[in-house]
Amino acid sequence: MARKTSNDENEEGYGSESTGRPIWTGSISFGLVNVPVSLYSLEQRDEIHFKLLDSRNNAGVKYQRVNQVTGEEVPWDQIVRAYEYSDENLIVISNEELKGLQVESLKQIEVQAFVNRDQVDEMFYEKPYILVPKKKTEKGYVLLREVMERTGRIGIAKVAIRTREYLAALLPRGPGLVVMLMRYASEMRSLKNYNLPDQEPEAYNISEREMLLAEQLVEAMVVDWSPGQYKDQYREALMNWVDEKVKSGGLTPKVSADEATALPEAANVIDLASLLTESVKSKEASGD
Repeated sequence: MARKTSNDENEEGYGSESTGRPIWTGSISFGLVNVPVSLYSLEQRDEIHFKLLDSRNNAGVKYQRVNQVTGEEVPWDQIVRAYEYSDENLIVISNEELKGLQVESLKQIEVQAFVNRDQVDEMFYEKPYILVPKKKTEKGYVLLREVMERTGRIGIAKVAIRTREYLAALLPRGPGLVVMLMRYASEMRSLKNYNLPDQEPEAYNISEREMLLAEQLVEAMVVDWSPGQYKDQYREALMNWVDEKVKSGGLTPKVSADEATALPEAANVIDLASLLTESVKSKEASGD
């Protein structure tokens, strides 16, 4: 029986050849130009997920939504969200109220300004998406891509994905336009908060010879960027271990709720009757 595998990599070392499902279908707007597009995530997670089992009988372990006061499990249809207004007070918001808080940028990427590409600190970039133009609307898409490529500018926009509005950068990338979600300035900690060595190299007794040698070492290690050559070695080692475990007969059958064996008594359960009996015997023997 073959184990579950992730999608094969392509020649460039990227993951699945499939596009996945669009997050939404909307448009890019800049000035009076409107370009219909579909938004797809460029990111795919290739993490290994472990299932939690009770070691005593190999039954699955569930996460439960428990009322903190009564200890009872709460059904999904009884759960609402709340904003913690203060240490003593909450503001409850229903699902209907949440749906009503639709932001204007929902399903539209409105370019608010263009900036020089090298002005944006890469630390602000968070997650990539790709925009795919609708059929017969490629002209506006290509026009925007080419003018940004030629001028070295990128678009700064707002975009809503699911229930949150993001700051985003619109960048030309090969034949496509990429939306890179960005962090707001308020979400970033300033480097000034940290005790960093901010003086000139001479203040740390770094000689010019040491600097030159370090530069030579860096130059000797320069290669062309090829993302496909970097692998998740931990994941590969873990999956090789899984294969070896299977070959050695290490498969454990899944246990259903009906099939789960009764739990053995805990080893540290105290047999109170035996202790009392022994205590009585000890007292009688001592004559107390």
